[in-house]
Amino acid sequence: MGDLRRVALVGAPNVGKSALFGKLTGLYAVVSNYPGTSVEVARGGLNAAGQDVEVLDTPGMYSLLAVTEEEQVARRVALAPGAGGETLVHVVDATHLERALPLTLQLLSLGKPVVVACNLMDEARRAGGGREPDLVLLAERLGVPVVGTVATTGEGVESLVAAALEARAPADGWSFPEPFRSVLAGLPGLDNGARLAAELALCGDEACEARVRRVAGARWDEALAARDRAWGGADNFAVAVATARRRMAQALLDGVIPAGRQVERERSRRLDRALLSPWTGIPIVALIVYFGFYKFVGGLGAGTAVDWLDHVLFGRWIVPPLEAAAHALIPWDAVRDLLIGRYSLVNLGVRYAVAIVLPIVTSFFLVFALLEDSGYLPRLALLMDRGLKRIGLSGRAVIPLVLGFGCNTMATLVTRTLETRRERVIATLLLALAIPCSAQLGVVLGILSARPGAVAVWALVLVGVFLAVGRIAAALLPGTAPRFYLELPRLRLPRPANVLRKTGARVRWYFAEILPLFLLASVLLWAGDRTGLLRAATRALEPLVRLIGLPAAAAPAFLYGFFRRDFGAAGLYELAHRGLLTPAALTTAAVTITLFVPCLAQFLVMLRERGPRVALGVLAVATTVAFGVGGLVDWLLRTVGGWA
Repeated sequence: MGDLRRVALVGAPNVGKSALFGKLTGLYAVVSNYPGTSVEVARGGLNAAGQDVEVLDTPGMYSLLAVTEEEQVARRVALAPGAGGETLVHVVDATHLERALPLTLQLLSLGKPVVVACNLMDEARRAGGGREPDLVLLAERLGVPVVGTVATTGEGVESLVAAALEARAPADGWSFPEPFRSVLAGLPGLDNGARLAAELALCGDEACEARVRRVAGARWDEALAARDRAWGGADNFAVAVATARRRMAQALLDGVIPAGRQVERERSRRLDRALLSPWTGIPIVALIVYFGFYKFVGGLGAGTAVDWLDHVLFGRWIVPPLEAAAHALIPWDAVRDLLIGRYSLVNLGVRYAVAIVLPIVTSFFLVFALLEDSGYLPRLALLMDRGLKRIGLSGRAVIPLVLGFGCNTMATLVTRTLETRRERVIATLLLALAIPCSAQLGVVLGILSARPGAVAVWALVLVGVFLAVGRIAAALLPGTAPRFYLELPRLRLPRPANVLRKTGARVRWYFAEILPLFLLASVLLWAGDRTGLLRAATRALEPLVRLIGLPAAAAPAFLYGFFRRDFGAAGLYELAHRGLLTPAALTTAAVTITLFVPCLAQFLVMLRERGPRVALGVLAVATTVAFGVGGLVDWLLRTVGGWA
């Protein structure tokens, strides 16, 4: 058995790194946070030719001039000796080599073994009318192995492993373009990695600048002066470097990419224009929301599947035998209540997680994976970027915000991917306040469906609060909306196996993260019920409930909504069924309970992800906004005829 080897998969998002990682290791996602960050790096292993190989799947990265936290983590993996692997496998989209090759040239400057994995070769053949890029010619020009792969089928994976194990460091520093070599030439004693760090520092990277200054000393100030004389500052220098590398990439690809791809690319550009234009893109979003989320997730997932799992599987087959066994075997009331009572580990923890949340998040993850695998999500992010910037976010925030309609707890975890702490706080606040999870959404729409006007008021108020709170938070929190850029992957038909693999991996991840929180919530509710704290909390809420025109009997619904959002909405449904809520009061109650504090599981995730100060601040803001807006809605509806 040989020594452990490390191979790091690097490259832009949406090029198939994770699918390739799965083929290499037999895993789809075994992740851990990179030290000092909230960004996850997947790790797995394989054995090839008698050698144990550790494989790392890094976050998406467009350039070593890192902007986002994901890019910074990927760069640290690529740059760090011993920590990032002995071989860098640059995974690229074979249909867009011209976009990927500038990063390849940067990686070649590190002096590490590099292998280029041209993924999506099946799509490259279709785009080229059966002809594929000349990878042999490209390998000769780059001086490193270039292997064609199709990660979803395993094509080329064995050749890639062999190339990674045999790869050697490329020629010394040839990929530094002129005239930048003249600036770097004034910095003595720099190896390949340090020379690249010097280039990145000249482009404005502060972390790299500190490293280079320690080595170059006074020569560094001379290099900065030369840069400023020639280009007028770091930003212009960075543009010049990027432009030069793109030209080098185009020259290297001369004769590599088959002719005859322009027709297919023009068709793709026309489709992109339709998806990215507000006039056509927003109606397309509306259709996806209606058929994908409302009909499939809401109808099939939150409706049919939840009804069967909750009422049949648990209601008939699981809970009754467990209750009978508990009454026969457990003489202590408190223990029996903890196991099978109203707020028990079985009824509230496991039953809620499996019978209610599981079908909803599974159907949601399935739709999400379809959108992701098709290449649509980056286009949605670009479409929404301009509007989101008005509330302090960027197009990148689309993903956690969309996920919030499936489960806010999960979406709060996904805010890790946002670039700045400011953006993560704003997104966390909006998720907690104005985005109902699918479980709550289904119940609220059910109780309001008999009055379309009530649904319209509820939706308009939520949108208004989302925009207003976002604008206020963006104005109060220091900082500016982050820059947002991405490369659009090729639109493609989703592969069923890939979609199912992603969905299964995310469902497993979800349960590993969230199920313990559901169990903790059930223990807290059980303890509150046994000690009388729930009754005391209900009495404390009654004045607030009366303030917005609701009867005191509605107070328990708001309290239960903190532990399970759909429980709160279901409590309102019961009150309306008993005739205790007028149409105006029901509309007010639906608005208020949707805006009210997040569920306990989401609050616990906020505590862990954002810290107690932000989590408690979100609770305070949500309570104030919910009852303030609820009181305003109650007053407006009472002054309008036909609502009382």
